[in-house]
Amino acid sequence: MNDRHACPQRHDDREEIARLLPAPADWDLPRAQHLRHKDLLMRHIDRDQAETATPEPSTAPVRRARPLLRPALVASAAALALAAAGTTGAVLSGNGGHDDAAAQHAATDMRPAAALLHRISDAVADHGTLTVRDDQFAYTREKVRGADLTSGKAVVGPLEDYESWVSQKPGPLHTLGLVRADGETMPINAELGDTKGTPAGLGRPTYHWLASLPTDPDKLLAYLYAKTPAAEGRERDQAVFEQIGSLLGGLTPPRTAAALYQAAAKIPGVDRSSRVRDAIGRPGLGIVRDDTRYGVRTEWVFDAKDYSFLGSRSYLTKDASYGKAGTLLSSTAELAHAVVDKAGVRPAAEDRTGTA
Repeated sequence: MNDRHACPQRHDDREEIARLLPAPADWDLPRAQHLRHKDLLMRHIDRDQAETATPEPSTAPVRRARPLLRPALVASAAALALAAAGTTGAVLSGNGGHDDAAAQHAATDMRPAAALLHRISDAVADHGTLTVRDDQFAYTREKVRGADLTSGKAVVGPLEDYESWVSQKPGPLHTLGLVRADGETMPINAELGDTKGTPAGLGRPTYHWLASLPTDPDKLLAYLYAKTPAAEGRERDQAVFEQIGSLLGGLTPPRTAAALYQAAAKIPGVDRSSRVRDAIGRPGLGIVRDDTRYGVRTEWVFDAKDYSFLGSRSYLTKDASYGKAGTLLSSTAELAHAVVDKAGVRPAAEDRTGTA
């Protein structure tokens, strides 16, 4: 049942349970995954309360596909400058640090991961720019699988079909689009706390908003370090890497997509792997990063021929209180992307053009 139709007491119960929902003991989920699990719990709460409440008109409960990240607070100019300095790796010395910075950039560009990301960047830059109107919707079809951590243990669910239609309107919205999961169509509501609606941004990346981002990799990375929401105890580099990952796989302007891959190449700890598969088992080239503190690996999977983004996967690399090493946390497989005129209506021909 939607919050809009819930009685005040029921709304208070949901808010209280959401506030008290414990985080995993050893690892703070990326915000998108945490919201997915919280929404799942809220859905069960709605159903339990609906069974005991007086019957009344209702609508389908809300569950998000690829939950949208909450917009970050605007950082100060000083924080932005610090982020820029941190990402360029400049170290002040007697000669102004230029030689050290140049040497570090050269070393970064020689890493296998950086070389692959630059090839991916070059490939996506050749894609055509789409014409997307504000009254249209970005359509995505994918396969997803993930672990539910609300019990304190990782319970890996089945592979699911997901379709989503995300509004491209720039202004704050209370209804962001639609999602169809397991044959059930539901609205995507604004993020919890966005009482005036969720605007276009990191939490709701529209095509035009993505096109407005800096296309210089250093400036883009500085922006992401400044804007990416902080997670307690989480490595900042890992948070930004996962933020970039959340922007991949959809309809992304070619220049922005190219800059995102070049920016990712500059993040410390990013590596390459040849043993990666997406949620439906398609093998590909991998860009990976390990969160060594919590023992979690995040992988991006790319087609070995055309470098298109196939999907992503994250799993435990060491035993934790909620799962053994190797336990899957999330995986996706991108199947189709298109621009459509109406939410809930599939495109006449599924089109991957413009996929990052």
